[in-house]
Amino acid sequence: MPSFFKHSKPKKERVSEQAEETSSSSDDHLFSSLSENVDYIQQKTGNSPDIVIRQLSIGDTTPIQTAVVYVDGMVDEKAIQDFLLESMMKDDDLNQKVTNANVLSLIKKDILAFGDVSMATSWEDFFLSLMSGETIILVDGHSECIVVDTRGGERRAISEPSSQMVVRGSKEGFNETLATNISLVRRIIKNPSLWVESMKIGNVTKTDVSIMYIDGIANEKIVKEVKDRLKRINIDSILESGYIEQLIEDKTFTTFPTIYHTERPDTVAGNLLEGRIAIFVDGTPFVLLAPAVFIQFFQSAEDYYARFDIASSLRFLRVMIFFISLIAPATYVAITTFHQEMVPTKLIVAIAAQREAIPFPAFVEAILMEVTFEILREAGLRLPKTIGSAVSIVGALVIGQSAVQAGIVSPAMVIVVAITAIASFATPSFAIAISARLLRFLFMVSAATFGFYGIILSLLIMVVHLSSLRSFGVPYMAPLAPFIMSDIGDTGIRLPWWSLRKRPRLIADKNITREAVDQGPNVPASRGIVNQKAEDGDHRET
Repeated sequence: MPSFFKHSKPKKERVSEQAEETSSSSDDHLFSSLSENVDYIQQKTGNSPDIVIRQLSIGDTTPIQTAVVYVDGMVDEKAIQDFLLESMMKDDDLNQKVTNANVLSLIKKDILAFGDVSMATSWEDFFLSLMSGETIILVDGHSECIVVDTRGGERRAISEPSSQMVVRGSKEGFNETLATNISLVRRIIKNPSLWVESMKIGNVTKTDVSIMYIDGIANEKIVKEVKDRLKRINIDSILESGYIEQLIEDKTFTTFPTIYHTERPDTVAGNLLEGRIAIFVDGTPFVLLAPAVFIQFFQSAEDYYARFDIASSLRFLRVMIFFISLIAPATYVAITTFHQEMVPTKLIVAIAAQREAIPFPAFVEAILMEVTFEILREAGLRLPKTIGSAVSIVGALVIGQSAVQAGIVSPAMVIVVAITAIASFATPSFAIAISARLLRFLFMVSAATFGFYGIILSLLIMVVHLSSLRSFGVPYMAPLAPFIMSDIGDTGIRLPWWSLRKRPRLIADKNITREAVDQGPNVPASRGIVNQKAEDGDHRET
């Protein structure tokens, strides 16, 4: 008996192998039998109730069995009912002329009133189209099907971006629909050179990913590099553009973002016109822009809509705010621990009097307050909007006041932490703001160990690290390192539009000139002389 069952396999393994053989043989092409196709669809989808299979017959003399398959909630059901089912069932010409040989061509050419109609023969294409919201028409006796683009369903309307608010500028923001996001950019750049290339990433999710660039402006080497990195991705799921960002970035072990993300169509359009590449991911309102440089994270969309002097002042203020959020607590720790002589006598005496009853050194005090504020910030983000802001504000006030009265922290430390928090909120990009939040603790450790020397050493290390970063081959600190004089006009300051003739040299490829030479103000006569001539003419007429 043992030898008889020696080479036999358990029943479960035999059943699984048979199922694999059946699936492998059926994965190639559709069956010619409609009933077999329907059975396989139900088996593959687990008889899911949202997979609608509507079977009907067409033809008067020889009825032909057909089936319409779609996913409920992902299609435009009104379009299916009005332009597909009713046309197939009530078209007298179709029922009279249809035969088993010409049924597919008649349905495709004479019945379907849809813009995108194609054919599919494999199960992979069948399920990919079905799960994308398209409708499939199966006909008995044919091993190919008709794919009709009927994508629809409930979608979020276009609204104002929540993370990048502006006073002046467009109020439109991306939503979670890929086609809508691409169309928002095409409304701004009405040019056939705006090219879009699509692919599907994710072995399970089959997420639609599209790259957009302007042919003739974007650097062809960077475009090729973006495509190669996207094609190398082999992962089960892509649920948000953050997946793509982490899989294609140049360097992982850095707190600084090397790919920019935005939910504003005008920001994407402006960066495309500079030569960058946009990466759209279905299911998220955040679009990736590559390559990215450090100074780009301090720029706002309305910088280009306001006058150059106002925009330059605000941009310089943002850079200063970033450094305040980075080193303000570390500076307080260094002063109170090592460098009391650098502060006016009255101020240091007041700070010393406040800290007289504090049992902790300044470093522990700063760490305690920063961690507490980070907890309050996260609590405010995770709570519902109606109570999140109230809880964060009240919590900060109550805990700060209670900590001061209890003698745990000094009032000066509460002020420093509050200024630091406000500065981090004022940074236009959340990605660079959270980098400062993380590096802030390292700066405090350096300040508690070496004082101002530790802060300066940490700043030097950070600058060297930033200079070593690349974003798709472009230096992260460009145009400061390497220094490019022609690109300095749109960095920490912004010169007038008529002086920004050239696109960024390391990003754009061939067409680097974006405006003519004589675009500056050229007024032939002053306003006073014009008014004087008009007044003289009025006097002569009278």
